[in-house]
Amino acid sequence: MKGKQRGGTSAQAVEPIARRVAEEQGLELVEVAFNREAQGRTLCLYIDKPGGVTLDDCERFHKAVQPLLETVDYDYLEVSSPGVDRPIQTRRDFEKNQGAQVEIRLFAPLDGAKVFQGALSAMDEETVTITLPDGAQKPFPRKAVALVKPVVVFEDEDE
Repeated sequence: MKGKQRGGTSAQAVEPIARRVAEEQGLELVEVAFNREAQGRTLCLYIDKPGGVTLDDCERFHKAVQPLLETVDYDYLEVSSPGVDRPIQTRRDFEKNQGAQVEIRLFAPLDGAKVFQGALSAMDEETVTITLPDGAQKPFPRKAVALVKPVVVFEDEDE
């Protein structure tokens, strides 16, 4: 047990500590999550930076943040990139992905479909708007949107 007390240290308690370390290293703290697994409780810290994080970034961040988390209840500490296809949730996520191709998944069908693709053109508290391939703007009420994520396209090396 890394932490001093068994129980429920929350992500909200870890976030300011991890955010400070990330900022000191020129990184962005994207997410803090606790996962209960067979081997114990894993504290997952997801970091990012323009151009993506490297293994060295993750290792440096891990070494800097771990000593500051000695009172936190966890068995394993995992530091990782959030991945190229992580959901777009925050204003910062939107800013980084504005104009990019995204997939929007809805809770219920709209115009006969639950999944739409297009270029992310606007996002606020009430609405997410994409530009469809035909150039039309398609707004979606935020409360109807289950997920917005980047469309990942792998280019063929032969082309």
